[in-house]
Amino acid sequence: MALDRWIALAFIALVCVYGYAAFFTMDDSLPPILRRNPIWPSTFPKILTILGLIVGLIVLFTPKPGGPKPAKDGAIDLTRLGDYHIWQAGALLVLMVAYALTLRPLGFVGSTIGFLVLGSVLLGERRIHILLPVAGIAVGSIWYLVQEVLGIFLRPWPAMFM
Repeated sequence: MALDRWIALAFIALVCVYGYAAFFTMDDSLPPILRRNPIWPSTFPKILTILGLIVGLIVLFTPKPGGPKPAKDGAIDLTRLGDYHIWQAGALLVLMVAYALTLRPLGFVGSTIGFLVLGSVLLGERRIHILLPVAGIAVGSIWYLVQEVLGIFLRPWPAMFM
């Protein structure tokens, strides 16, 4: 079975778990008066479940066109998957998880600058003297827009500094 069909099968399994939660567990805690409403909190997840199943089944059961085709310029060749930088993609995923876990202990500024700098170095940027000020300006600008303009509290520093 081709890689896209395996991904579609995994997607269908994930959608089934999501659908079970949407159809059978989300509305159990609703008060009796809200059970008469035409739209419940689980309405949108139910729609997403049905659409996800339809898309997954279409991908799973659509016949592939016959015969091998020449690879397009820039297309990923699955027979040479080891030649690509898979470790960089995996390391970026690990770095994203680490970023999410360090938001509270390090604060927004520290964890975001760390994520931007480490991610850029991981992808090949070597000019640290340019990278640090750009990351600092970007993080400061985003924090200012969220905190001051939008009025959403965003802890910039760790709790011990505030």
